[in-house]
Amino acid sequence: MQKKSFGEKIKQAWNWIWHSDSLASWFVALLIIFILVKFIFFPFIGFVLGTSLPLVVVESGSMNHNFKWPQKVISTEVTGPLGLINEEKFKKWWDHAGAWYEKHSIDYEQAKLWPFKAGMERGDIVIVKKANYYRVGDVIVFDAGQRHPVIHRVVAIKHKNDKTYYETKGDANPGQLSFERNIPENKIYGKAIARIPKLGWLKLIFAKLFGLA
Repeated sequence: MQKKSFGEKIKQAWNWIWHSDSLASWFVALLIIFILVKFIFFPFIGFVLGTSLPLVVVESGSMNHNFKWPQKVISTEVTGPLGLINEEKFKKWWDHAGAWYEKHSIDYEQAKLWPFKAGMERGDIVIVKKANYYRVGDVIVFDAGQRHPVIHRVVAIKHKNDKTYYETKGDANPGQLSFERNIPENKIYGKAIARIPKLGWLKLIFAKLFGLA
């Protein structure tokens, strides 16, 4: 019997992986996809965007504008009727959240120019890019010493001893958390530059099933 060449073996293996309906071929295909994403695609995107964390999944509701305020504040949903455009949605959010920002020297005219002013929802995938500096209103991803990186909005910038520190707040949070009052630049992975709605739910569901969330 004539031995198969290396190329023929590779072709046979390829056909088995992608055309076989066996459980083993599915497992190998998923393993190959994972390796390609983890060790080739992800590092390449990180290199292009200048950060070690180019893609993050929003895991909490702290940036969500589609939340209900406590009964004592308002009894209806902030977003109102389905299908509000971002401008209207932002205005309704500001009507109920704006007092905190005004108290911290951020007015409506400034805030309406923010990127992602309609907020972010759990399950969104956010594309992150390293920047030389960050502005008030930018949504940044940073290491807060928690289990997962935090994605919140910059609300203040401070300079001390020739170093820059940032303060953040989640759009849906009533106030700041203790770890987001003095964020050094070396703890920031980058800022959000794009959002892919809901696609991150695949990761969240997988993490939940295997107890990784």
